[in-house]
Amino acid sequence: MDNYLVWSVCLGFVLLGVGSRGAAPKRPVDVPFGRNYYPTWAFDHIKYLNGGSEIQLMLDKYTGTGFQSKGNYLFGHFSMHIKMVGGDSAGTVTAFYLSSQNNEHDEIDFEFLGNRTGQPYILQTNVFTGGKGNKEQRIFLWFDPTKAYHTYSILWNMYQIVFLVDDIPIRVFKNSKDLGVRFPFDQPMKLYSSLWNADDWATRGGLEKTDWSKAPFIASYKGFHIDGCEASVNAKFCETQGKRWWDQKEYQDLDAAQYRRLKWVRQKYTIYNYCTDRSRFPTTPVECKRDRDI
Repeated sequence: MDNYLVWSVCLGFVLLGVGSRGAAPKRPVDVPFGRNYYPTWAFDHIKYLNGGSEIQLMLDKYTGTGFQSKGNYLFGHFSMHIKMVGGDSAGTVTAFYLSSQNNEHDEIDFEFLGNRTGQPYILQTNVFTGGKGNKEQRIFLWFDPTKAYHTYSILWNMYQIVFLVDDIPIRVFKNSKDLGVRFPFDQPMKLYSSLWNADDWATRGGLEKTDWSKAPFIASYKGFHIDGCEASVNAKFCETQGKRWWDQKEYQDLDAAQYRRLKWVRQKYTIYNYCTDRSRFPTTPVECKRDRDI
């Protein structure tokens, strides 16, 4: 399947004349790595470029590597410009996610699953609440993520979690506490990213193994943006709750234009949605009933 050649035409028809408030206020794109992040393992597998405004993560047969934010955050907007591993990337996973630091952890995941040369990357998203995940959705991207930088963002507030690719919403997870569904709202999270080998499951369920003759595998990063409420690891609320831009009414739901974009992604590029998987969930998960596009 090759969606890369037609994505711009399709996107143009979807976005033409629509207009939208956008995902967030304008932000700087060249935030240096060291302002918000530090390496967490295999320091020698991280390469710094352009004074630290760009880095590369390297994976070889010995190890991958990763980094994490200096601070813990309760709500905010988090984004990264990433260029994925090119060529034969089967078995590799490039991850960008928020996670709390205890056994019953909360987590908000982007996972980019590599593939054999010529096959599209798969983007998997997931949400963990109270240590329980099983809320996977998977899409093909409408562009080749190895050719240039693209922006991957998470908007997280008391009302919703929005996953965005180049400011296009690809998934929304609404706060459904009133339906008895847990929502991440009282555990501060750090932001993490990593490049690692997962050929036991990442590509075709583990059938396609990592070809180490193609190593090292390299993912590139820049635009290390964080705009969140920084909190201690034990905080239960954000001191500025209700006062930051992401708490305002216009960010408590998507607008009509954003829902049209989300529907476009659902119809053309979604390849798996746990909400419609009756083999795993014979009864539709409660939170899925609030999803207006299912």
